[in-house]
Amino acid sequence: MDVPLWFALLIVGVLGVKLIRPPWWLIAVLLLGGYLLADSLLAPVIDTAVK
Repeated sequence: MDVPLWFALLIVGVLGVKLIRPPWWLIAVLLLGGYLLADSLLAPVIDTAVK
């Protein structure tokens, strides 16, 4: 069974929010920060650090 990555991340995110119950502002900051870092000058550095 092949599951798309976006769907798996959505399920993990929903379960994490239901089980851990972090504040919504923290979720928004993490999502916005990740989006902004992915399109910044630091993206190649982060990419090499992750790999």
